[in-house]
Formats: sequence, C-alpha cells, structure tokens
Amino acid sequence: MKNTVLLITIIAFILNACGSSEKKIDPELAQKIQADERVKEVKQKAEDLIRTGLTAGDGYVEVWIRDLNTFIETACTVSDSQKVREALLTFFMFQGKDGNIPDGYTTLNTSSVPYNFIKSDLAPQFIAHKNTVETDQESSLIQSVRKYISVTKDKSILDEKIDNISVKDRLVMAMNFLLSDRYNEKYGLLWGATTSDWGDVQPEHNWGVELDSLSHLAIDIYDNAMFVVAINDFLSLTDNKEEIKHWEKVREDIKTNVRKYLWDSERQKFRPHIYLEQGSPFPADFDEDAIHYHGGTAIAIEADMLTKDEILIVYNQMQKNVKAANAQTIGLTVYPPYPNGFFKNQGMGEYNYQNGGDWTWFGGRMVQQLIRNGYYNEAYEAIQPMLDRVIQHNGFFEFWTPSGEPKGSSKFRGSAGVLWKAIMMFDEEIKDK
Repeated sequence: MKNTVLLITIIAFILNACGSSEKKIDPELAQKIQADERVKEVKQKAEDLIRTGLTAGDGYVEVWIRDLNTFIETACTVSDSQKVREALLTFFMFQGKDGNIPDGYTTLNTSSVPYNFIKSDLAPQFIAHKNTVETDQESSLIQSVRKYISVTKDKSILDEKIDNISVKDRLVMAMNFLLSDRYNEKYGLLWGATTSDWGDVQPEHNWGVELDSLSHLAIDIYDNAMFVVAINDFLSLTDNKEEIKHWEKVREDIKTNVRKYLWDSERQKFRPHIYLEQGSPFPADFDEDAIHYHGGTAIAIEADMLTKDEILIVYNQMQKNVKAANAQTIGLTVYPPYPNGFFKNQGMGEYNYQNGGDWTWFGGRMVQQLIRNGYYNEAYEAIQPMLDRVIQHNGFFEFWTPSGEPKGSSKFRGSAGVLWKAIMMFDEEIKDK
C-alpha cells in the first residue's frame, strides 16, 4: 500500500513538473476581466465591424486569405456563414494546377492596385492576385477551412468539388505545392523571399511583392510555423491513416529543423533568416540576428515549437522591446527595426508598416497563445493597451506608430478578429472556472 501511494505521489510530481496539469485562471483575475467594460465594448465593436463584410478593411477591395483567416471565426459566428463558405470556395477556384493559392480576389474592375491579376473560368466575375514573396497563402486557407468547420460544423465543404476535385483533395494539393515548390532540401524547411518577419515586401524593389531575379531567397520562422499549424488543422479533418502518418512525419521534421536551424539558443529567440544561394540583401556588417521577430514568434508558439518556459522568456523579451522602442503593445512587429534605406519601398522606414509598426493583428495572436498556455496575467496585461486604443480611436486600425498614431485601414478586420478571439478565449477560461 505504501509503495502504491509513493508511486502515485511520484507520478503526480512528474506530471506537475512537466506542466501536464492544466493551469486554471485565478478567480480574482477572472472577476477583474468579467468586470472590465473595455472587454465587452471591444467585443461588440469587433462583431459590428465584421458583420459588414469579408474584405481586409476599408482601403482594401480584395478578400485576402491571410486576413480572412484571422476573423473567419467571428464572421461565421455573427454573420452569414454561407457567404464565408462561398469565399473559401472562391479561393479554390483560383488554385493553380500546381496547388498554389492566391492572396486575394475581388470583382472585376474594382482594384486600382497594379497586381499581375489572375483569371479563372470557374469564377469569371472575379480576378485574383498572388504576392509571390510570401509562403503563407496555402497555409492560411487550410487553417481557414478548419476554423470554418469548427464553428459551423459544416464538414460537407470538404466534399464540395471544384472542377471535379474535392476541397479535401485541394487542401492536399496546397500542402504538396509547398513541399514541391517552396521546400529547401538542405535545411528541410520552407523558403520565401527576404521580408520583415511575416511581411510581404522584399527590400530590392520600390513595391516588392513579387519574386524575380533580384530576390534574395531565405528561410524564416513565420512561413514554417504557419505550415505546421496548417498540417495540424488538416490532420483534424482527415481519418485516412496513410495521410495521417505522412503528414505527421512532415510536421515533426519541420519542427525538428526549426529548432535545429532557426532557434538561437544563446539569445533565446528565433533567427530572422537563413539565407540561401543569393545571400543577404543587407550590408555585411549588419547584425540582423539581433532583430526580434514578434509575429513569427507568436505563430511558432501556436505551432507548439517553444516550451512553456521559453514562451515566458520571449514574452518578456517582447515587453522589453516595447519599452525600448517607446511603443505601446507587443504588436510591435520587429525590434530593432531595419535601418532607413534597407528597404527601397518608402513605406518600410523605421517603425513604419511591417518594419516596426505596432500591429494588433499579431499582438492579439500572441495574447491568444498566452491564454492557451496558461499565462493569464500576462495575457491580460498585454491586451489592455490594445483595448484602450480601439476605444480611444473608435476603430480597429491596421497598425500604429510607437507614439500611438493610427495608420492604414481604420476598419481592419484582422485586428478586430484577433481581439475578439482572445476575448472569447478568456470567456471560455472563466466559464470553465
């Protein structure tokens, strides 16, 4: 009997030490969040905005998959989920024969942006475009389909046929595109153009959204973390044992290689880039490895690439960077930013746009991951300044300067969606309490 008790005690200790016992939200904190009128107000504002459409925001006529992916759960909850379904299917109508997915689509003659537009006989009323410097479109669509099904319970979308190919098979096509066209054998990781963290602007051009002979190809954490999340989502949608075995191996290989090549154990952060044959586009004496990529780090946590201790370490780094930049929130894209002139695109100066702008769109996702991993106090600490500025400026702006000046779209649905999701996650934890 004594041996049995001792064994149970030892097992309980090991489970607790390994973090296996689920951490519950503190009752006092739960009460504080429940009483916070800002939380209720921002949740309502988010729902009101997302009810109005599926484009990325005012200033955008396109439905973008990377944006829709971050507010699709809200849209399916508060608006017509059939329209969301139609939007997802439209992306598959523009899927390339190689499996690639475009960034966004819009109706004919509505865009003033000079993209190299794509047409499809399956959707003649629309045109689409693809920023080829990115490697997240396919992953974003797979994640979106899983979220749509999770909210609506409409699994029939997987059997829907687009040009005689089912959506489920098209999800596989999208993943295979990444492995055939965006996979580096040496490192066992996906590649894209050199951009700032999760951005879609390369430094070699005044605009910089398409790969060409001047592009410097590189591997980063964001693309690979997004792929792992997408694989996890696909695995939740299939019961095919061969598929499960194959994609589980791909996932584990990616995660292993991320830790081997991208994780900087000395600095306890992710390296910004591993450069391929073309090398770096930046000066040889520039220490790019000193830059923190906040957005890609948040997605890496979603992909379960960091331990619980490492999550707290990188969160504290983010808050330290916010203070050093005199910024407002952990949505601070990168720190320190790339120096002025490193990107030919004039919008990519220091602390602007994707080069040190403060994006709730990613800060909110970090809040979600703090909640998911039981860091409730840190999550509430991080979300409060995001709530404050939504209320102060009466809008979900695309990004902010460190001093708090709103920039870009004033009705950016991605920002609304990630805050809504974080608030709903808090609600779930409090309800469970």
